[in-house]
Amino acid sequence: MDAPANIRPADNAAIADAAAILGAGGLVAFPTETVYGLGADARNDRAVARIFAAKGRPRFNPLIVHVLGIAEAEALVDFNPLARKLAGTFWPGALTLVLPRKSDTVLSLLVSAGLDTVAVRAPSNALARELLAAARCPIAAPSANCSGTVSPTTARHVAESLDGAVDLILDGGATPLGIESTMTLSCCSDPALSRAKRLKPFAAPCRRRVRGSPRPASLRATTRRAQRCA
Repeated sequence: MDAPANIRPADNAAIADAAAILGAGGLVAFPTETVYGLGADARNDRAVARIFAAKGRPRFNPLIVHVLGIAEAEALVDFNPLARKLAGTFWPGALTLVLPRKSDTVLSLLVSAGLDTVAVRAPSNALARELLAAARCPIAAPSANCSGTVSPTTARHVAESLDGAVDLILDGGATPLGIESTMTLSCCSDPALSRAKRLKPFAAPCRRRVRGSPRPASLRATTRRAQRCA
């Protein structure tokens, strides 16, 4: 079966075209380490509104904003010591932090759905990071599927679910985790896991632990230690 016309292998030319589409207010689906996301320039009201329309997503449901790292996130939200420790441990990776939005942020108000907080994360997927670097903007991106359906883990899943509502789908193969990111409410002194999923700190590709070396930190353990230090 031939791939839909809006699916392209994620080579350099396709990533450049995807960045141009985002800059023009379009929608681009792209893989992350969790699931495929439906991306738009998070600063553009019209583009963000297209996400809600394409997914049939309620406007009261906030969106996750993807950034390259802490430096980019600091321009959008206010970090507290706990959030900084969590981001330092788990970014880039499948951790979303919910933090107070800056009063002078460039983000569309639609991404917050009327709240004074923003959900932000820095993905570790190489293709997602290349797109963020090429687009040079924060990307609002929930899962690239109709609301209430199973989150997509391949480019074809996106095409089957959203059927023509996406300007370009970057095909980077199947996503490795297949579930959404862990989300923690880090905007208060007593953080809570609002969406707990599988999460590991960012690390080198080798997973074998040297005898006598410390085990990787868990989110709960890191949260407890950060609270004591905050």
